[in-house]
Amino acid sequence: MTTSASVSAGSGNSTASSGTVTDRLVEANERYASAFTDPGMDARPVLHVAVVACMDARLDLHDALGLALGDCHTIRNAGGVVTDDVIRSLTISQRALGTRSVVLIHHTNCGLESLTEEFRHDLEMEVGQRPAWAVEAFRDVDQDVRQSMQRVRTSPFLLHTDDVRGFVFDVKTGLLREVDPV
Repeated sequence: MTTSASVSAGSGNSTASSGTVTDRLVEANERYASAFTDPGMDARPVLHVAVVACMDARLDLHDALGLALGDCHTIRNAGGVVTDDVIRSLTISQRALGTRSVVLIHHTNCGLESLTEEFRHDLEMEVGQRPAWAVEAFRDVDQDVRQSMQRVRTSPFLLHTDDVRGFVFDVKTGLLREVDPV
């Protein structure tokens, strides 16, 4: 399998050797746009589902879940934890765009398992200002999935909290393991 990380700078892409990664992405978009046709969709996901997942680059959510363009709303952040901003996005997803189900996906070997709230202190020492946000670090991925499920289920802003399920994606096997909410 070839990934963009395994493509060397000398692979014939002039931007890779002389430009930035962003230049490479813009060039890729130009190639994409040259063959692009409007799929004729609106912003409402076909499957009426929102997926909240970690931003980890090893998770190809659409392939892992068999999703196509337009099937779901995808909300990603460090750890896939349910924060106030995730609740904001889920609220808009449900109330304005018709989603009914929420799928939460954390994963094995997550970087948040090795951080602590000390990270915020270190940032404060470095830049002279304490971040307003919590790191949301965790030691037990299953427990953090449970906490995220609970945050969704108890949010007063969400209309649909009956179909909320949480999973751990194994980065070595690609399999999802469902987390019991209790």
